[in-house]
Amino acid sequence: MYNTTMDEFPSLKEQKVFPLISELFQVVRCCQQEEVFCQNITFSQFFILQAIAQKKSMKLAELHEILAVKKSTTTRLMSPLVQKRLIVREKSEHDSRALILKLTKKGEGVYGQVWECFAAFLNAVQGGIPKGKRGEVYAGTKIFLAALRRACAEKNCKS
Repeated sequence: MYNTTMDEFPSLKEQKVFPLISELFQVVRCCQQEEVFCQNITFSQFFILQAIAQKKSMKLAELHEILAVKKSTTTRLMSPLVQKRLIVREKSEHDSRALILKLTKKGEGVYGQVWECFAAFLNAVQGGIPKGKRGEVYAGTKIFLAALRRACAEKNCKS
C-alpha cells in the first residue's frame, strides 16, 4: 500500500486542474449516454452518421478508428442505424473482406433533422458564452484539448 504525506499531495496548481478535467469528463459522458439525443438517435449514433455523411461512404475499419473503441462497440453502436435503415453495409469492390458504409435516403433525411436539433443545442452552448469571449474560449479549449491528447499519448491511453 502506498503511504502519502501532506508534502506528497498535488500542488495547488494541480488541484485546480483536476476539478476542471473531472467536470469535463462528466459533461462528455452525458453526451455519450445511450439516451436519445434527437429524432430517436443517440449522440454516438449521430457521430457515426456525421462521419459517414462527411465522406459519402466509409470503410467500417475507418469508422472503428474514428470512434477509437473496440470493434464490438463499433458494431453495437452501428447496428441500430442499420436496423432503422439509416445506413447500409456493402462489400467493397476492391476487398471482399472490407465493408463500406453509406447513408440511405432515409438516413440522409434523419441526419438533416438531427443536425437541425443539434444546431439548436450548439446555439444554446454558444449562447452561454459571452460574445466578446467566444474566440478566447474556443482558442483556449483547443489548447486544453491538445494538452490532454499529448498527456494521453504519453500515457498510451486512447483519445
